[in-house]
Amino acid sequence: MSQGSRRGRWTALAAIVVIVLVVLAIVLEPFHESTKPSAGVADNATPTSLTTVKRESLSSQTQVSGTLGYAGSSKILVASGNAPTAVQRSEQQLASGETQLASAQRTLASDDTALQRARSQLAAARAKEAVDCAGEGAAEASSSAGGGSGTCAGDRQTVTSGEQGVSGAEAKVTADRTQIASAQSSLARSQSALATARTTAVSYAQGAVYTSLPSVGQVIRRNHSLYAIGGQPTILLYGSTLATRAFVAGMSAGADVGELNANLEALGYGSGLAGEEFTEATAAAIRAFQAEHGLAQTGELTLGAVVFEPGPVRVTSVTPTVGMGVSPGPVLAVSSTARQVTVKLDASEQASVKKGDRVLITLPDNQTTPGTVSYVASVAVAPASEHGEESAPTIEVDITPSEPNATGHLDAAPVQVSITTASVKDALVVPVSALLALAGGGYAVEEVPPDGVHRLVPVTVGLFDDEAGDVQVSGTGLAAGQRVVVPST
Repeated sequence: MSQGSRRGRWTALAAIVVIVLVVLAIVLEPFHESTKPSAGVADNATPTSLTTVKRESLSSQTQVSGTLGYAGSSKILVASGNAPTAVQRSEQQLASGETQLASAQRTLASDDTALQRARSQLAAARAKEAVDCAGEGAAEASSSAGGGSGTCAGDRQTVTSGEQGVSGAEAKVTADRTQIASAQSSLARSQSALATARTTAVSYAQGAVYTSLPSVGQVIRRNHSLYAIGGQPTILLYGSTLATRAFVAGMSAGADVGELNANLEALGYGSGLAGEEFTEATAAAIRAFQAEHGLAQTGELTLGAVVFEPGPVRVTSVTPTVGMGVSPGPVLAVSSTARQVTVKLDASEQASVKKGDRVLITLPDNQTTPGTVSYVASVAVAPASEHGEESAPTIEVDITPSEPNATGHLDAAPVQVSITTASVKDALVVPVSALLALAGGGYAVEEVPPDGVHRLVPVTVGLFDDEAGDVQVSGTGLAAGQRVVVPST
């Protein structure tokens, strides 16, 4: 019920009370000055009593329906990635590329040696030619230009042959270098392909089946198995970063590596693992982790070998069954183990509720327990219309019970939540039943001063507290400690 409807209810009640009192006042002529009741007002046909105007804090509550359950929800998925055979193929391609590069490098080395030898021989031939063809040798060379066979002419033939040999050797070296460049490019592609294959490697092969699954309602904590494929468990670790790659040597630094390091150290598998880099200490800690879980001690974790969740999880549903074939996609739906109440609050009251506000939760057995607002949505949602009627937009408000054990263990249960939507401090407060509706409009209270002479004091009403049945009032001549008339209960 909204604050406005509650105020209307109390206004109607006050109007009825004042009508009765006015009728009785006319008939019985109350307010005799000599009447000085101590325990009540005896000069009214309707039994009344006195109460005191108080100065105190006042609050107004809104009653809303909610659902008690567990906070947070997420899905745990089987990762999609490269099967072990894909990694093996990439490793073979890399090995082949390395062999081809090594062979090309050996050929270049041999051909380069031959080139250097040819160049040396050419240089020697040219030096000899320079000597033999100088002076008289030049004349000899001139006389033999038509086909002579002198020493100078022979030297020139040797030089020509040497130049041809060097040119051929240089061509081979150039071809060798082109071959090496091609082999290096191919090797780089193989290295990249292997790095990708290793980063996205999963442990299960085609045709793998689930060999272990949890039951609904089971609580799983850190370092325990969520499920197993082919006997290989997927282990729960704590963290908020989704693991989207395998943990392997040479991987880039990141928050996921930082979470892995923190978990391995917290669980006692290693030390000095702070930071977001995959180090040799990380690999050693992984081997210790794998040994404890009966896994091959590779020092690396395939994609999906571990799953990060913020804390312990409670299984809410299981998609596959044991023996079913594995395919990428959802396996488990989980929630946290923290109790939470979710309510849909009228969007118009968003400004009245904030994180940290105290509330009172009424459980299905009518027991009450306190709670605190932990989340107030900033986006209003219009509920689906029913029977063609549109509903007012609402916002989600999440509440954390202060005493979780008092809320039981039901997965979901309807509850009522009393949310304080307005408050005022140091207010003058009287019971709502003390209000009298005036004929000309407005309200008054019937004050009984020490001299016993009753008088009506006009008041302005403020905040209503439905829980306590009180209302904030203000007016000239009204003060804390004054006595006012209220109907007897």
